[in-house]
This record gives sequence, C-alpha cells and structure tokens, in this order.
Amino acid sequence: MTMNSRGPSNRITRAMILAAGFGTRMRPLTESRPKPLIEVAGKPLIAYSLEALVRAGVEQAVVNLHHHPGLMRSYLNAVESPLMTLSDESDLLLDSGGGVKKALSHLGTEPFFILNADSFVIDGPQSNLLRLSETWDATRMDCLLLVASGTQVTGYSGPGDFMMDPYGHLMRRPERLMAPFVYAGVAIINPPLFDGTPDTPFSLNLLFNRAIERERLFGLRLDGEWLHVGAPDAIHEAELRLQLSLL
Repeated sequence: MTMNSRGPSNRITRAMILAAGFGTRMRPLTESRPKPLIEVAGKPLIAYSLEALVRAGVEQAVVNLHHHPGLMRSYLNAVESPLMTLSDESDLLLDSGGGVKKALSHLGTEPFFILNADSFVIDGPQSNLLRLSETWDATRMDCLLLVASGTQVTGYSGPGDFMMDPYGHLMRRPERLMAPFVYAGVAIINPPLFDGTPDTPFSLNLLFNRAIERERLFGLRLDGEWLHVGAPDAIHEAELRLQLSLL
C-alpha cells in the first residue's frame, strides 16, 4: 500500500475512547468493575490507550461512561494528561457510533482519533497513532482504520473484517470467506461523516459502510501487535505477549 504522508502539520490533537460497554464476555470480572479498569500486567486496560494518546501528542480526550460510572469517574479524574472530558451514558447506552456522536461537541470540527478501551497496541519503532495521523488525507478519506493481519493479533480468532487494495481502500469481507485484515480498534474519522446519522444508538459500522460506498474508507497496516482483551482468558495471553515484547 502506498500513501502520501503529509507530515507534522497533520497532527491529530483530540481523541475519543469508547469505554461504556457492559463487558459481558468479561464476566464475572465486570460484575464489580467496568471492563476498562480490568488490569493487564498491573495496569488498567484504559491506561494503555491513554499512554498511547500521550505519546502521539494528543491534548484532549473524551471517554464515555455507562457501566460502573462512579469507578470510571474516580479513575479518570486523577488522569493528568491528556485533558479529560467525560461523556455520561448512564441513562442510555448509545453503542459505538451513537456514543461518539453525543460527544462531538467536545471533539471539535477537525478529524480525531477513536480508540476501543478493550484492546491496545504494542507499537513498532514508531507510534501507530502518529503513523495514522501522518497518513491521514481528508481530501481522499472520510475514515482511516488501523488494521492488523492474523500474525499480528493476540486474543482474536474471528474470520477478519476487511480486504484492502494496493491503494489502501478497504472493502468488507465477502460472506463465508476469510479476510486478511481485522480492525485493530483505532481510527481517525472526519466529523462530517456523522451528518444525517440517527439520534438513537448505532454502531460505527454504519459510518464505515457509508465511507466504503464513497470509496473513502482506508486502512493502514499495524506496525507491531494488536492485543484484544475480550474475555478473562485473554488477560494471561496479553500479559505473555507484553513480557515477550520487552525481551
């Protein structure tokens, strides 16, 4: 895949971390705490996302809350960087797309990062968030996803999500076939893509599909490894991968 980098002037300074889910597959651990506060190698899951944002120079972040919101507030209120805004979904869980839409007033009019709180990336030599921001080109893209191949993934065993052409365009996996790339839970999105979306809960997949129809959904292959911590048995596996990455 070949894309033109647009350099430091393209830096993304705001982000949204999706942290409002119930963590159903993480039970019984999530009966007493929200999934983003489950520890992997002595740190809450969400801490890995926050550290990645700081490394990439992100200045402001929005985190949505729903399950055990008081515990999330206590943890996030102690975070010094980036500057934190909390989006409360205690009354109604809005799904991934609806949650971001509710927070748009805090995210501004420029493109911003979206990160899932239940996974994180072991970077290669360069921050993958910085690689995404350097690749971002609003003249061609509505959304840019970080994607990983099967050999770069821990804790995921599904059929994959996307096909990608030599120019970086993403297409959905054909039915009943395997796809070489999985969405690694990190994206850059342009706010106008939310125009005309419902005020009820909806998934980010609605926006991804909309961008595909316009040929404006792009992917950037991960440099490093993606750790998806979706169930209790994935915690130990992620901790082993972290230990190996330090050798």
